[in-house]
Amino acid sequence: MARYQVILAYDGTGFTGSQVQANSRTVQGELERALRKLGWSDRTVIMAGRTDTGVHAAGQVAAFDFEWTHPADKLLRALNADLPSDLVVKSLLPVSADFHPRFDAVSREYCYRLFCEPIRDPLREKFLWRVWPAVDGDALKQNAGIFLGTHDFAAIGSPTTPKGTTVRTVAKAEWERMPDGEWQFKVKADAFLYRMVRRLVFVQVSVAQGRCSVEKVQHALSEQGQLLAGLAPAKGLTLVEVTYGSHD
Repeated sequence: MARYQVILAYDGTGFTGSQVQANSRTVQGELERALRKLGWSDRTVIMAGRTDTGVHAAGQVAAFDFEWTHPADKLLRALNADLPSDLVVKSLLPVSADFHPRFDAVSREYCYRLFCEPIRDPLREKFLWRVWPAVDGDALKQNAGIFLGTHDFAAIGSPTTPKGTTVRTVAKAEWERMPDGEWQFKVKADAFLYRMVRRLVFVQVSVAQGRCSVEKVQHALSEQGQLLAGLAPAKGLTLVEVTYGSHD
């Protein structure tokens, strides 16, 4: 029996999140279905973390134990042959038996994408949030840095476990404007609260539209004060990478 680590990419539009749920189409459920067709009989696949309904991934990580007697590259090809078109295994390799994709992770990175236009754009809006009125780009770039470092993000997100901490350490928080006018928010942290990235984006857009002050955001971080309610749509969010130390 060997443990395998896989890196997954998926279009989250047609999934009710990544984590298996009864009577719902999920990333984990589709991966487990494909594995069972190959003779896998274990109880569950372990995921690095959950993504919500509609959230995409370029670097989701999962692990499973499997008695596979052929080369690893053949297992990768066999899985991809049976997975649906909106889910793929990008890489697969054997890892140590005690590797855990969630607990061994040292950081996670997400990217959120948006554009500013007054009229709908059906070709872009599947993967980007259309924002109008337009944002002040300078405000986006200048204010992202207030989230860097270790803060109590209770005003931004909720803990992933009932008694979990809301303190997180953010190592990257930056906006970049692309040549086609798209804005990308890249954020990297040791871990994220539930819906934290979508909330971060919503708050920053609110500031860049003049609906909230940066001083109020700073006060919320230091004193856990209230902020405008709201979330950026799931469709603009992609889990880019999960990083590990030397363990794997």
